[in-house]
Amino acid sequence: MSKNKGAESAGEDIANLPFEEALKRLEAIAEAMEAQDLPLESLLARYQEGTALARLCQSKLNEAEVKIHQLEQSGKGDLTLKPVQNPEEPQ
Repeated sequence: MSKNKGAESAGEDIANLPFEEALKRLEAIAEAMEAQDLPLESLLARYQEGTALARLCQSKLNEAEVKIHQLEQSGKGDLTLKPVQNPEEPQ
C-alpha cells in the first residue's frame, strides 16, 4: 500500500513540474540508464518515471503549439488570441 501512495505522490509531483524541469529530469534519467549498470527494478522505476515525464513534456508542447496557432496580430501590431478553428471545418 505504501508503494502505491509513493507512486501517486511522485505522479502528482511530476504533473506539477514546469516543462524545463521535466525535460532536465528526463534527460538525466536517460543518461543514467545508458551509463549505469542498474538492477532491473531500478531500471523499470526510471523507465516509468521517464515515460511519465515524456508524456508531460509532450502535453505541454501541444498546449504551447495551440497557443501559438491562436496568436493573431491586430492592425495596431498587438498580438491577441484568436479561436482555434477545427482543421476539418471550411474556412
